[in-house]
Amino acid sequence: MRRSPSSPRRRGRALTWCVRGAFAAVLAVNVACALQFAFAPASSMGAYGLSGTAGEAACRGMGVAFLMWNATYPPFVASPTRFPVLGWVILAQQAIGLAGEAAILAALPAQAGPLPGSILRFIAFDGAGLVVMALTFGLLVAFRARNPEALGEEGEKPAE
Repeated sequence: MRRSPSSPRRRGRALTWCVRGAFAAVLAVNVACALQFAFAPASSMGAYGLSGTAGEAACRGMGVAFLMWNATYPPFVASPTRFPVLGWVILAQQAIGLAGEAAILAALPAQAGPLPGSILRFIAFDGAGLVVMALTFGLLVAFRARNPEALGEEGEKPAE
């Protein structure tokens, strides 16, 4: 029997791919940023008022922290329906990062040089990423709740 294009399984697959795309896009930008900080720290130091050996070490440390932060993404991108708890963890990490960046920005003195602009770029990206990831993942979670008979993208039953 042939399934209609609007079958729950097909809609579930489409939503799963939207989630993968959203989370993979954020992962790609995060990793690119992490690699730049870790392997080319001089290109980022000035935006944070850093210089010398200590500035390089601080930027490299930020790069390592970015890479650690993104360790949850690959298994989730590979199988969002198998590892839904990782989706919630990633969204929590993103929200914590966004709140922290906003708090850092709010605490800066008026004469903070280029630092506010650098932090605003992180806030803009992290805010947009959070919205897109939360929207797609929220739609998938809601779909799965309404369609428990729909199977995961690889034919497995989604984790409950």
